[in-house]
Amino acid sequence: MQQSTTDIRIVPLPQGQDVLTEILRDGARRMLAEAIEAEVAAWVDTHAHLRDAAGRRQVVRNGHLPERTIQTGIGEIPVQQPRVQDRRPAEQREKFTPAVLPPYLRRTKSLDELIPWLYLKGLSTGDFSEALQAILGPDAPNLSATTITRLKAAWEQEHEAWSQRSLAGKHYVYVWADGVHFNIRLEEGRQCILVLMGATADGKKELIAIADGYRESEQSWKELLLDCKARGLSIEPSLAIGDGALGFWKAMRQVWDTTKEQRCWVHKTANVLDKLPKGSQPKAKRMLHDIYQAEGRKEAEKAFDLFVKTYEAKYPQAVECLVKDRGVLLTFYDFPAEHWRHIRTTNPIESVFSTVRLRHAKTKGSGSRAACLTMVYKLMESASKGWRALNGSKLVPEVIAGVVFIDGVKQEKPAA
Repeated sequence: MQQSTTDIRIVPLPQGQDVLTEILRDGARRMLAEAIEAEVAAWVDTHAHLRDAAGRRQVVRNGHLPERTIQTGIGEIPVQQPRVQDRRPAEQREKFTPAVLPPYLRRTKSLDELIPWLYLKGLSTGDFSEALQAILGPDAPNLSATTITRLKAAWEQEHEAWSQRSLAGKHYVYVWADGVHFNIRLEEGRQCILVLMGATADGKKELIAIADGYRESEQSWKELLLDCKARGLSIEPSLAIGDGALGFWKAMRQVWDTTKEQRCWVHKTANVLDKLPKGSQPKAKRMLHDIYQAEGRKEAEKAFDLFVKTYEAKYPQAVECLVKDRGVLLTFYDFPAEHWRHIRTTNPIESVFSTVRLRHAKTKGSGSRAACLTMVYKLMESASKGWRALNGSKLVPEVIAGVVFIDGVKQEKPAA
């Protein structure tokens, strides 16, 4: 059997050096260099027909640009980009930029995403240097607390631009509205962040608006809804889901007069149980679940009446809290059963805010209102990448078309 003549040499590294990481870095450097060289060769070849009067090529290779380093998840990688010279007149010249190596790139996208992720998950600005050295090694420059400060300023601009984007042509069949309060360390009072989320015509969830409000007041919600309308959101949603905060519902009726209302059962359950003694709460909670988990409206009404009869004598405040919203608590029965789990509560927003609250608790509050608003925006933007579509998304167009659903079941048109 013929013996292999391949010569494999192990280059000794300084003690404590990670051999595997060095191999990966070297491999990444070689692959990047080869990819850029291939792009340059292809670019020059596509311009080979461009020649001057003497027959000389107008687009040619011309050495290399100065070497620079790119910070990646496996450390720094040195790169040297070939230089391309275009000898044509200035008005005809084309600038070559490799797709794999944009100009002025200093960090890979995955690393740029790591920095805000660490910050938003609760790492304080002062701890970044130590944390990043543990992840990227001791030779990781340009990732100091100053970098985070610059990033936060960029995030504020990003949120400002996002808040002014056009909503023309958007159609949200369902919208969820909620507000969450935060303490601000360096300013007096508490801040209320208003959030509006929607489900599009193809069943995907989207973040519509995030704004700094005043106590979930009617005026604050009205300003947010009118702003959305001014930016092109002209089609009214079929259903709005929110808690019992009167500010949103008063504002909504002034802006969207045809949108139906659905009160959040999670908020309602918590409010009702708060008016009952702890010993009675487990049973009452089961009875409330029996209402909104019933197969149809008739069964839900029956369970509703049973709860009222059970507690109206001893705990009238709890019963009053439930009964006052009876009609808008059962609106979801007029929509597809596949959508019920999404539209009975404001959980699509609440689940995201749990991450926001966790980060807020770790850092003991944001330093300013602008920083808090930006933090909420970036966290929700990050979370939105993992949002899944509604169950029964194919039924959304039928809801938009005005198809009648009774107890979650589509009603067929009677025969002619």
